[in-house]
Amino acid sequence: MRTAVTAGVEPAERPFLAGVEPAERPILTGIATTAWSTYLLPALGLDARGRAVANASFAVGVAALSRTSAAELGLRNFAAGLKWGAAASAVPVLGSAVVAAIPALRRRVRPSEDELAEWVLFRIPVGTVLTEELLFRGVLDAASPALSPIFFGLWHIHPARAAGDTVVGTVVATAAAGVVFSWLRARSGSVLAPALLHYFLNASGAVLAHLAADDRS
Repeated sequence: MRTAVTAGVEPAERPFLAGVEPAERPILTGIATTAWSTYLLPALGLDARGRAVANASFAVGVAALSRTSAAELGLRNFAAGLKWGAAASAVPVLGSAVVAAIPALRRRVRPSEDELAEWVLFRIPVGTVLTEELLFRGVLDAASPALSPIFFGLWHIHPARAAGDTVVGTVVATAAAGVVFSWLRARSGSVLAPALLHYFLNASGAVLAHLAADDRS
């Protein structure tokens, strides 16, 4: 009988989901990410810092189990990624500066009392950017660039509910953002490009929310 050993492959070296058709792997991965963000993570009852750590741990685990190579994850071409990411990041930074400078626009921003330093120095880079770029622009883009933005949108179902936002609107908007992030990943050849845009988009929003809270205090 031919075994994994006699075929030249040790059982421990077999890739995750080895018995699953390649076309099915991104679907199963996407189902896993949606289940994690929508049901499993909320059920843990963690605070914001704990959720960031849990999210990052989940993403690293999925990437490791997928056996996706560093090149396939986009962990390369950092010079091009820096160039494209810096250029793209200028858009949310400048846009936020305009909003912050115009009181009528700043008053329309939803305020937040969260500690700004922890938000922009830990929760966004670790719990959001590292997690989501590794999962979606890394693992899922490598497996199916077409499905990656869809599952990125579905990842935001629970955050939309928690914030009191429309779920459908949030899923559509974040899926559209996922298309842009995936395009940057493909165009630059590096996950650094969408990671930079993702960070500065969220960090700019956090700063605006903090300013809005100050205006109301």
